[in-house]
Amino acid sequence: MRLFQNAGIYTAYAHKFNADNLGELSFVRRRQAYLDDRFGASHLLSPMLDGDETAFFTNGDDPVLQGLWARENGLSHDTPPDEILLAQIEAHRTEVFYNLDPMRYGSDFVRRLPGCVRKSVCWRAAPSPGADFSAYDRVVCNFPSIIESWRRLGWRVGYLTPAHDPAMDAYAGNTERPLDILFIGGYSRHHTRRAETLEAVAQLASRYRVMYCLDQSRVTRLADSPLGLLPGLSRHRRPQSIRQVSSAPVFGRELYELMSRAKIVLNGAIDMAGEDRGNMRCFEALGCGALMVSDHGRYPDGFVDGETMLTYRSAEEAVARAVHALENWGQGREVAAKGWDMVRNRYSKAVQWKMFQELLG
Repeated sequence: MRLFQNAGIYTAYAHKFNADNLGELSFVRRRQAYLDDRFGASHLLSPMLDGDETAFFTNGDDPVLQGLWARENGLSHDTPPDEILLAQIEAHRTEVFYNLDPMRYGSDFVRRLPGCVRKSVCWRAAPSPGADFSAYDRVVCNFPSIIESWRRLGWRVGYLTPAHDPAMDAYAGNTERPLDILFIGGYSRHHTRRAETLEAVAQLASRYRVMYCLDQSRVTRLADSPLGLLPGLSRHRRPQSIRQVSSAPVFGRELYELMSRAKIVLNGAIDMAGEDRGNMRCFEALGCGALMVSDHGRYPDGFVDGETMLTYRSAEEAVARAVHALENWGQGREVAAKGWDMVRNRYSKAVQWKMFQELLG
């Protein structure tokens, strides 16, 4: 199988990645630098991470990476991104196209795929009103309610989960965990349940070492500065409890390293997720050997409250369960160890790859 996987590069991560990878790199070297940093590795299929000669990976929305390929392959500097991606697929003689960025490359793009492509699959794990993925042979994710919404539209669907990145194992065994509670993600008052939990847990900073690595927009940075007291900006200003524990966002191996220093990784779904759970952070937290404390809901098999993780139903319960785990860390450490063992076996890259192949029929 000649497999092509396309991903999208997160804007905040792109800034950091570009700062770390300045200079003249070839397409292959820049792509390898990205793969080595493991950003989003839970979603990358094993042939991509293993360097399979028949597999091809790219970030179709990375203008630097795609520009390098275009230049090296004789395309003009102003070739549109979708034309570069199509040229890559044709040059690779792709048989299966797997796309993690279907909002950018939807059905119109799929209908233009070269004749060598026999199957097309996309991942989408969020409601997408108005989007059209009908041309894909499969639309996949690990949220059953979202899968069912795609099915009701008449689209062909499938269940696929993120997977344990084996690179995490080098971090999971760390026994020195000076951080008590870590959260990595986004904070917004619009996501009410998560905001309430983050604000409540942040107040534990007077007793424990709490760190939130939060992505910030330009408006948020201004609002958190002294200028944030001005009319118009004040409504974007984050609570003092959040500001005092906030740090810059982390990605890739930096994220793995920070999780390996944390006893507890706090997780919380955003409101649009309904009762389904299983975002990528679940697999990263357990994979790096931390105890995950996450909100109650329907999780993938193996994610069991009190056995491989802890769950909460309210902000107050999140605080109580985190404190109890820290005050009884021997028990908390055992749950974390069971969680790591579960995710690396039940959700290995080999299992994910087998699931993907079965989706193709």
